[in-house]
Amino acid sequence: MQAVKMVVTGPFAAGKTAFIGSVSEIPVVSTERKITSSAEQIKESTTVAMDFGRITAEDGLVLYLFGTPGQRRFDFMWEILSEGMLGFIVLVDSTKPETFREAKRILETFESFAPTPFVVAANKQDHDDAWEPEDLRIILRLDASVKVLPCVATDRESVKNVLLELLYSILEEIDDKGKSAR
Repeated sequence: MQAVKMVVTGPFAAGKTAFIGSVSEIPVVSTERKITSSAEQIKESTTVAMDFGRITAEDGLVLYLFGTPGQRRFDFMWEILSEGMLGFIVLVDSTKPETFREAKRILETFESFAPTPFVVAANKQDHDDAWEPEDLRIILRLDASVKVLPCVATDRESVKNVLLELLYSILEEIDDKGKSAR
């Protein structure tokens, strides 16, 4: 059995908990807590430490999914959760342009933790007001080599596609490192 640790990160209310919950074969271990401040009543609860889910792929490959808190006051957890990750997903609510700057900051922070593959998932692509993935690439100033993928965090197949794209990038990097070591 081979394990791959992936981190799912992004701004507050981007859909990280739903993303993990839509594919996890175990009940998601969550640290959701009720929001008490009225300033952020976008939703009723927030992740304060992490979410954890697991999915078993073919050939005994197990993906461990760690979701980060999206609020800045819990960002001390980001570095802890990034330890040992082989790749990460930055989930962006593509209907909320006011969160794009925060998504870029989170992406840059995770890049600084470890030089691992990552993808950007443009969530809520089922909404009429969602920004197209290529438009997100431009606004986030992402290189053409970065995969910006359409996503609906509540749709199992959509989430699986995002996870597979990240997994392919991870496996490609491992293969490249193996070739250069020879």
